[in-house]
Amino acid sequence: MKLNKNERTALFIDGANLYATTKTIGLEIDYKRLLKFFESETRFIRALYYTAITDDQEYSSIRPLIDWLDYNGYTMVTKPTKEFTDSSGRRKIKGNMDTELTVGALTLAEHLDHIVIFSGDGDFRALVEALQYRGKRVSVVSTLSTSPPMISDDLRRQADQFVEIKELTRIIGRAQQGNTHVEEEAEELADSFQDA
Repeated sequence: MKLNKNERTALFIDGANLYATTKTIGLEIDYKRLLKFFESETRFIRALYYTAITDDQEYSSIRPLIDWLDYNGYTMVTKPTKEFTDSSGRRKIKGNMDTELTVGALTLAEHLDHIVIFSGDGDFRALVEALQYRGKRVSVVSTLSTSPPMISDDLRRQADQFVEIKELTRIIGRAQQGNTHVEEEAEELADSFQDA
C-alpha cells in the first residue's frame, strides 16, 4: 500500500462489507494494529466505522466490537436497522450505510489528502469519482481473491489505488501461533473486548 507521511489521511470503513470480506477469506482484523499502522505511516486524521445495529435485541453480537472501537480511537457512525416485509411476504432487515459513508467522506474531504475506503461495494464508485474531482487520492481496500470477487470491478478501476486486503494480513491481522509479540497485542485486545 502506497502511503505518504505528509498526507492527511482518513479511513472510511463499511462495517458490514468489511465483515463479509474478512469472514469469506478467513482474516481476523486486529483493529488496534490497523489504527497504529495508519497513525505511524500518515498524517492520520480519523477512522470512521459505519454499521447498522438492531436496537430491539437485548444483545447484539456486534455490540462488543462497536463499544471497543468507540473507546479506542474510532468514530462510530451507526443507525438502527429497519425491518420490512418483501413482496413475497418474507421478513427482511435493511441496514445500508452507503449514504452516511458518502456524506461523511464528502464532508471531511476538504480537510483530507487521502481517503481510504474499506469496502468493495460498487455503489461507492461515484463517491470515489467525486472525491477525485476535488483533488483527493482515494484507495479502496477489499479482495479479488473470492469467487465472485468482493470488490466491484467499476470501483476497483475508479480508485487511485486498489489494495488487496490479504496483502495487509501481516500488518492488520490477528496474531498467528508462535508470534509472541503479536500474540500479546491480540491478548490485550481480547481483554479489552471482555472489559467493554
